[in-house]
Amino acid sequence: MANGILILAERQRDDLADITFELLGAGRALADTLKVPMRVALLGGEAEPLASRLGLADEVLLVPHPQLSVPAPETVAAALKALMEERPADLVLLGVTNASLGVGSFLSLRTGLPYISYCRGIRVEDGALVLTSQLFGGKIFSDVRFPDGRGVAGVYSGSYPADAGRSDRTPTVTKLDLQVTAPAVTFERFIEPPAGDVDITKQAILVSVGRGIQTRDNIEMAEQLAQALGGAVSGSRPVIDQGWLPLTRQVGKSGVSVKPRLYLALGISGAPEHQEGMKDAPLIVAVNTDPSAPIFDVAHYGTTTDLFDLFGPLMAAIEQRKAAR
Repeated sequence: MANGILILAERQRDDLADITFELLGAGRALADTLKVPMRVALLGGEAEPLASRLGLADEVLLVPHPQLSVPAPETVAAALKALMEERPADLVLLGVTNASLGVGSFLSLRTGLPYISYCRGIRVEDGALVLTSQLFGGKIFSDVRFPDGRGVAGVYSGSYPADAGRSDRTPTVTKLDLQVTAPAVTFERFIEPPAGDVDITKQAILVSVGRGIQTRDNIEMAEQLAQALGGAVSGSRPVIDQGWLPLTRQVGKSGVSVKPRLYLALGISGAPEHQEGMKDAPLIVAVNTDPSAPIFDVAHYGTTTDLFDLFGPLMAAIEQRKAAR
């Protein structure tokens, strides 16, 4: 891999998204192992102040074109291809998120490079890259190699620690003036979540509820438990579809991925689509009366006690522990 690695920096409004730092940490380790340069593509108007935070890069390729601020995937792919003509790359790393989904496919089409999506890990074996791709919502993990060692990899958000990609170093920044064709699809506006709602991706403790909560009225029980623990309430898709919790609280493939210190799953069966959004939490405790529920496959602790029988003693134990401090 003589031409090195190119990473797409993903922006989130006026900041860098965590996936950017995940890719930086992973890319830096690969680049050091392979002894190749690692460059970062930073696109969009008013992006220049963010370049200083990309210290792990050997070079930041800044393209401050206003049409690249919130672009369509095909426009991003065209910009990346143009950058690769300026600075050839054998491996392109980008995120698999709501913002970047589709970029890899378009870039593969434009460059002729193979694209491997939903990567959970990339390692070097005998000088060659081995990519672990997650298939069918996490039911299968497949190790894949690029035919000639060159390609595009879409990395699933949450696969690497974001802190490993943060650095106080000052990177070399090269500003490039690329011609950007007006896209067929343009950004109109952000739709903000309901005012005052919590961001479950930033919570240290989540009390998550599923079908087993039975009725909307029982959500209050979960709220009390979350308050006692100092956390927030989240839910699986059936609860959200019923309208018992807002969409911003949905965990899973069609919601958001979370990694709290404690994930307490109440009455959640744990389908692969739900597991995809929470299985990386350091501590998962499951409560489900069905001993064969898939949630127990990823839980560190679990009980088949009815959650309504467990609630009273659990609340009492929490209050007793807090009083003893």
